[in-house]
Amino acid sequence: MKCVAVAVALLAGFICSDAVKLRASVRQEPDTACGKGFDNLVKGSQDYYRTAAVELFTHPSHTMDNATFEAEFECWFASMCTTKCGGLASQADGRKAKLTEMCQSVEADWLKIWKLFSPDEVKWFKNNYPSDEVEGSEEGSEVHYKQAMETAKEVSKKELLCMTLFTIDDECVKWPYIRLTKEPPAASLRLAEVALGVDLTIAVGSRAQRSRWA
Repeated sequence: MKCVAVAVALLAGFICSDAVKLRASVRQEPDTACGKGFDNLVKGSQDYYRTAAVELFTHPSHTMDNATFEAEFECWFASMCTTKCGGLASQADGRKAKLTEMCQSVEADWLKIWKLFSPDEVKWFKNNYPSDEVEGSEEGSEVHYKQAMETAKEVSKKELLCMTLFTIDDECVKWPYIRLTKEPPAASLRLAEVALGVDLTIAVGSRAQRSRWA
């Protein structure tokens, strides 16, 4: 009996030890869903995001979503910048005018933006946006990994899709402000100027002024 008791105690000890090691391993694994994190992006990339957050949230019902879901949008933007948008090529020449018009229109819905995605962009977005459904979730009450990211996507879907395509088309990203089809609005310029401490009015539209942002 003593031998059996000792064996059981040793077995329980090994199980507990393995469980502790597993939990420690899980805690130590870095969460890369947000890439290297918004705060670790270079200043130019952060400035780009801030101008995009002004220009893309124009619908009266969503003007405050950039504040409500700030962490979630920053997370996705940081992920895109870190991965260089999966190597997707800019399609600015072919769709920037239409994209700008639709994204700043209060009438165009998210589905019209979704239709501007190429097949490769659709696949990349579905595979990389961090809100996969948790396996085993019951139908009708699905649970998602990073539920807040899923909520942000569903509530501000048009704005999220617009930011995704603008980031891709601005080469993920090489400017300190979102590039619309027209001259950057005064609001965007002022934000970028304050952030950078320079006068951007002489640089607008000049490819020679481009900087490489991570």
